[in-house]
Amino acid sequence: MIAASAPEPRMRPLTSLHLFVACLFAAVASWPSLAGAAADVPDQGNAPDRRIVMTVDDLPWVQLPSVPSAEAIDGHRRLVAAIERAGVPAIGFVNEGKLEHDGRVRPERLAMLRDWLDAGAELGNHSHGHLDLHAVGLSAYQADILLGERQLRPLLERAGREPPRWFRHPYLRAGRSAQDKADLRRFLAGHGYRIAPVTADNTDWIWATAYLRVGESPDLSRREARKLKAKLRGDYVEHMGDKLDYYERQSVALLGYALPQIWLIHANLLNADTYGELIAMMRKRGYRFVGLDEAMRDPAFERSDAYLGPVGPSWLHRWAIGENKPASFFAGEPQTPAWVMRLAEVESE
Repeated sequence: MIAASAPEPRMRPLTSLHLFVACLFAAVASWPSLAGAAADVPDQGNAPDRRIVMTVDDLPWVQLPSVPSAEAIDGHRRLVAAIERAGVPAIGFVNEGKLEHDGRVRPERLAMLRDWLDAGAELGNHSHGHLDLHAVGLSAYQADILLGERQLRPLLERAGREPPRWFRHPYLRAGRSAQDKADLRRFLAGHGYRIAPVTADNTDWIWATAYLRVGESPDLSRREARKLKAKLRGDYVEHMGDKLDYYERQSVALLGYALPQIWLIHANLLNADTYGELIAMMRKRGYRFVGLDEAMRDPAFERSDAYLGPVGPSWLHRWAIGENKPASFFAGEPQTPAWVMRLAEVESE
């Protein structure tokens, strides 16, 4: 899904939420349980070697720097604790601009990155200001990448870690010309980076926006808010499983086998509250968790990214576009339900 890396939209007050919630629950006879979230899994009879990489964008926290540090730290700690409990490889991609307030790095926000390292995670570069390459041009984009490692490199060195090795494009927008793409690859390689692609894309940012708005709404009682957030969590995990199934099918259709998937989520409250369930859902589907190094040894990642369009699709779809696959090839991707879109006040994915 092309907008998965978009930052979460600015909050607006909910309207007529009581009526909406009443209609929603009247229409739902029973909620999907987390135990049943993986009911429709791919055939396990001749199970392929399913591998997946957990990557988390927009560290230290999606809403920074627009909210005070105190509003972010509780959810951050829950997410990091869940990552540590899961005990699987993970890499977080840092926007260094989120460390700053009034142009100065806040020590408590830098400490949030140390929490990730203490939990065993790796850290990569997601640029300083989460700039859109297609909007600012290559020169400004490259400068922002270097701004995005001023704290990251010394932080990793002090922790006895390797220098940052992976770069993730903001918005997954990677260039509108073959020349820009080639120049960016050379620039990144010259600074010790490889591009971290995404194969299993999603719209977690829409679900997370809905989750925040329910929690912050003055129009709902605590009981109503708890009930609706529980439904959001359960449906979200199920939806993410459906996305994973879809991209596995896409991999088999395009490549003939199950590619090691590189999964994108964001550092937000919804993922803090569902990370363990997401991991359990993937394990139920037969996935084992690997690092980016292992996944990227798959020969499919040597394919050229020929996509020059305006948005940021999955690399599986970039390769398919490069092979001139028909529109029917891309059909069937699970869509964010209308009720979630309405809660999030988002008109399209």
